[in-house]
Formats: sequence, C-alpha cells, structure tokens
Amino acid sequence: MKSIKNLSSAFTGLLLILTGGMLPSAIFLPENFLSFKLYDLPSSWQVPALLLTGIICGPNQGTIATVAYITIGLFFLPVFHGGGSIGYLATPDFGYLAGFIPAVWVTGRIAMAKKKNPLSQLFKASVCGLTIIHSIGIINLLIGTLFSRWPDTLLQLFLRYTLVIFPVQLLLCSGVVIIGKFFRTILLVE
Repeated sequence: MKSIKNLSSAFTGLLLILTGGMLPSAIFLPENFLSFKLYDLPSSWQVPALLLTGIICGPNQGTIATVAYITIGLFFLPVFHGGGSIGYLATPDFGYLAGFIPAVWVTGRIAMAKKKNPLSQLFKASVCGLTIIHSIGIINLLIGTLFSRWPDTLLQLFLRYTLVIFPVQLLLCSGVVIIGKFFRTILLVE
C-alpha cells in the first residue's frame, strides 16, 4: 500500500511540475484610481511548481517526479520553459535544470523535517531550493564560458539566467509557501 502512495505522490508531483511549466507568472499592480493592471513576469511557474512538489510530496517522491520530468523533456516532449530535446544538454539552461534534482530533495527534506511547519520553515525550504538551482546553474555558466561553449559573455549569461529571474522566483516563493501550507493541511501531511 505504501508503494502505491509513493507512486501516486511522485506522479502528482510530475503533473504539478509539467503544469507549472505551462503557466506564465504575472502580478496585479495598481495603475490608476481603483484600477489594476496585470504585468507579466519574466518566469513561468516551472521552478515554483518544482519547489511546491518538494514541499508537498517530500524529498524522495519529489526527486522521482523531477527525474521523470527531466527525462520526458530530454527524450520525449518539449516540456521545459525553453523547449526540450537532447540538444538541451548543450544550452546554458541545462545547469539550472540539473539543479532541479538536488533542489527538490533539499526542499522536501527541510519541509518534512518537522510535522508542524510554520510558514517561515516552508519559506526557508523554498529559498534553499531556489538557491541550489541558481548555484548549479551559475557553475554551469562558469564552466561553459571557460570552454567557450556559448557566444555570450559570462556577464550577459548571468544577467539573463540569474539576475533577472532570481528576484521574480523569490517573489513566487511566497506563493509556494501559502499554497504548500494549504495542501499540506488538506492532505494531512502535517
């Protein structure tokens, strides 16, 4: 019975990550008196959905879901934010994608450390996961730039893949925490 629960949890995490990759992120901001405007953010819900998978499903099922997601994207369907296929291994994006696996594991591990998690603990888990993704991505950018794998400079790549995206994803971490706390309560994870 436990293996069915683990498999369904991993499958749910996979669906969550797949769906998150298709959802654009946006924010409502006041524009004029009593009016709001929707502003698109330069990120999808792919990374927040991954962090949410770690928070809800835990480290093991979250890792299984993430490995399945990366496998699907590399060999079967273009599910990544920028597409997919085996050629994705040679892009600057791949380092960030490779960071998904340790990030979801650490996020799930921190989130599952205590049964009753305050919001601050879940926020810490999601920020740690986000930091891991960007750290591994930056290491890939450094190595790729040293071996001249891409025409852009390290600064251009760092600006495009981390400096512009990280603050937006950090902002989305607060949404991840609220959604994660809600689902952990409903699903009796806490």
